[in-house]
Amino acid sequence: MNALRAAAAMALLGVAAVAHALPSFNEVRRNWQPSDTTVVDRHGEFLQRLRTDATVRRGQWVALQDVSPALRTAMLLSEDKRFHEHSGVDWRAISAAAWGNLWNTRTRGASTITMQLAALLEDEGGFLQRGAGGRSVPQKLGQAVAAQRLERHWRKDQILEAYLNLVPFRGEVVGIDALSRTLFGKAAHGLDEREAAVAAALVRAPNARPRVVSQRACGVLKLMQAGTPVDCAGLDMFATASLPQRSFDASEGIAPHHARRLLTAATKAGATMPTTVNSTLSAPLQRFGVQTLQRHLRELRGRNVHDGALVVLDNASGEVLAWVGSSGEMSAASEVDGVLAQRQPGSTLKPFLYAQAIAERRITAASLLEDSPTNIPTAGGLYIPQNYDRLFKGWVSARTALASSLNVPAVRTLVMVSPDAFHRQLKTIGLPLRESGGYYGYSLALGSAEVSLLSLTNAFRTLANGGRYGPVGSRPQALPAIDPRAAYIVGDILSDANARARTFGTDSILATRFWAAVKTGTSKDMRDNWAVGWSERYTVGVWVGNADGAPMWDVSGTSGAAPVWAAVMQHLHASTPSRAPAAPEGLVQARATFGDTDGGRSLEAARSEWFMAGTEQTSFAMHAPAATGTRAPLRIRAPAPGTIIALDPDIPPNRQRLTFTASGNGGRWRLDGKPLAQGTQVQWLPWPGRHVMQLTDARGKVLDEVRFEVRGAGVKSTGQAR
Repeated sequence: MNALRAAAAMALLGVAAVAHALPSFNEVRRNWQPSDTTVVDRHGEFLQRLRTDATVRRGQWVALQDVSPALRTAMLLSEDKRFHEHSGVDWRAISAAAWGNLWNTRTRGASTITMQLAALLEDEGGFLQRGAGGRSVPQKLGQAVAAQRLERHWRKDQILEAYLNLVPFRGEVVGIDALSRTLFGKAAHGLDEREAAVAAALVRAPNARPRVVSQRACGVLKLMQAGTPVDCAGLDMFATASLPQRSFDASEGIAPHHARRLLTAATKAGATMPTTVNSTLSAPLQRFGVQTLQRHLRELRGRNVHDGALVVLDNASGEVLAWVGSSGEMSAASEVDGVLAQRQPGSTLKPFLYAQAIAERRITAASLLEDSPTNIPTAGGLYIPQNYDRLFKGWVSARTALASSLNVPAVRTLVMVSPDAFHRQLKTIGLPLRESGGYYGYSLALGSAEVSLLSLTNAFRTLANGGRYGPVGSRPQALPAIDPRAAYIVGDILSDANARARTFGTDSILATRFWAAVKTGTSKDMRDNWAVGWSERYTVGVWVGNADGAPMWDVSGTSGAAPVWAAVMQHLHASTPSRAPAAPEGLVQARATFGDTDGGRSLEAARSEWFMAGTEQTSFAMHAPAATGTRAPLRIRAPAPGTIIALDPDIPPNRQRLTFTASGNGGRWRLDGKPLAQGTQVQWLPWPGRHVMQLTDARGKVLDEVRFEVRGAGVKSTGQAR
């Protein structure tokens, strides 16, 4: 008797606690936490879904009107036929269950949907939680009291909506949204009667074998289709095929890399995992970028190109409008974010080098630079830059050299600026290089350092904003990082289709029908290909290559990243004009003419050119005339004294020629005391050892000499020069 009194007292305490702790519908709805976070674009359109809770699979909260009528019907027929008639407890069902238990007859449980919801609303370990042997009498009493309280404070539609979102179905799956997407690959509003019957059967036995589930589902379907024959065998096959699907992708959408980056930022400092994260991306632009990149990479598949990345920035705000981190399923490393990966940018650093040289008044856009073989001595040996096509253009203007992406003039320009000064300039515009300028040396002019697509594109945004730098996501700062006049001149050069014709032709993919400036780049061994440029409103950066660093096959600046850049730019400006920027103060235009070559042909056509005030001049020639009318003394310009040449064993020896260059018209060359050739330039097949090259006049008088050393295996010289 005392034991009964104690049990009754415990039941009353438990019932009182449960009844007092029941939350409101709005509290339940507000506290719902999906196992996924949704990232939306700047207008609220879906971009990406990411799983953030690995312990359970919960989808988004689904309003009752967004649940298919078939599922609502199936759930009521299976779990609570008199749901709309009772006030929380179905006394008729309880009586039937009690009578069946008396006669040991198996009957459906008497718990209503409201009673089940009362238990679901309790925290884990609560009074109403089912034990290994089922619920005790006090627990069932508590369920009944809690259900009646729910019915007094909640509407029927709220009870059914909460139940459908909180009920566990199978394994880790909780709620109708997760079930619909996991088992059937669709939203809850799209479930048909067969799918609804399977879902209702799972509530009774979430982890039962497929055959048991299909048998129960068949019974539910017969109730739903009363008087109509039901294909239970077909339903069994359907359930058997659907039930093994335990989870849907951990991430789905069109912006996985950017979504993960935003989610990491949103949860810093222990913040609660958000249900929805807003981004600055444009979903239509992001979708176009993904499709364009994948389509172009399919066209390049035969050239061993599998990966790519793309980013679009708003010039004024710095907001990211598109972020495509990889080629998705086409890539063997789709998790690698190509927007943030560090890679060699190739010639895309040249605009900043020329801008610095112009700002420091070392050159103008019309200054003549020599594009010819050169050997530059460095602490690590001899640096011999080459052009992409292995050809040389002779004397060209800085405008032509930059627009046509000639390597040797860029290296000559870096010699004037110095690697350390250029390194400081690059850091100022947000390119945090890992090593010092001295470490990279003169190869820095050709992009030997590693940068990310995001930081490189934002650096180009600095040029778009007249030299004013601002971090990604922020407006440009007031003080310019690059002289505005130099930034304008570089932009004018990179938008000049005629200036780039030497390398890219007059009908290049880089030419747009609206104003835009662009620069391409290819890293060593064709491992990376870039196209970065800007219009009046946008800056777009594209990279293509391979995530594992494998070289591409015969991919140039115009066949690699440039077509994607051009397509995205065209999409952005389909209905938006792009006008050339206004020239800043301190610039003047003057007509520039270029001196004749030895053959009597002008080096470049005369044109109107931009100059920083005070640097303008009208005539440019290969050699300025001597003031006294006398000829300058002959000197050996390259190689430098003390140069050490290391022969590469992987290159055929007869392909490794050393070039000697003299100033003026040259003279007679003598190697190790023996006549070799005459003229301004001579090439020699190197032979290991220490050597002396002398430049003499016609009478044999030594005018200049250099001592150098060749190391490694070679082919014996025949004494013939070429």
